[in-house]
Amino acid sequence: MEKYLTYLLSFISVTAGQLFSLQAWSETDNANETTIVVMETRLGAVEIELYTSKAPITVENFLALVDGGHYDGGSFYRTVTLVNDKGSPKIEVIQGGRGRQPSPFPPITHETTEQTGILHIDGTISMARGKVGTASSEFFICIGDQPGLDFGNQRNSDLQGFAAFGKVIKGMDIVKAINQVETKDESESAYTRGQVIKEPVTIISIKRQSPK
Repeated sequence: MEKYLTYLLSFISVTAGQLFSLQAWSETDNANETTIVVMETRLGAVEIELYTSKAPITVENFLALVDGGHYDGGSFYRTVTLVNDKGSPKIEVIQGGRGRQPSPFPPITHETTEQTGILHIDGTISMARGKVGTASSEFFICIGDQPGLDFGNQRNSDLQGFAAFGKVIKGMDIVKAINQVETKDESESAYTRGQVIKEPVTIISIKRQSPK
């Protein structure tokens, strides 16, 4: 009887440990869930990994725009370089989206880099915004590490940073090429003068990558 009880307790202990390990693995796997999209531009394709679990609100909004074809025919219309940037600290990014066409969806809740852990490093894709909670469809991609865009840094006076939600995993040469296209001096804002792309780079389409 004593031997049987020892065996039973041992079995329960091992089974419980296996279940705990399975649960921990499942939670870790879910925390790292991603979605890959392919952005076709007139200069070439850019492949982007979206951090579905880490930035759920921002990714859900972006994918709704993607799945609805709302970015098709959009463009990259602004490029910020160390030469033409007027903010502080200086940054290098390209900005694109639907441009003058408003988003078909309402603005989204701001997910800070402090909440998501997604920092503005080389290739990061993030939401453009004015005030906190106004991001909708316009986005930018970082060229080089841009810590000034993270939560707590002073690129924005509100110190809330921008909502990063993914990273370019293929096609950074295309991003850099867009960053170097010709700009014009005319702009509706003195802040963006010299940053508006003379011939906007068309976004032909953005689609989810088909399973392999």
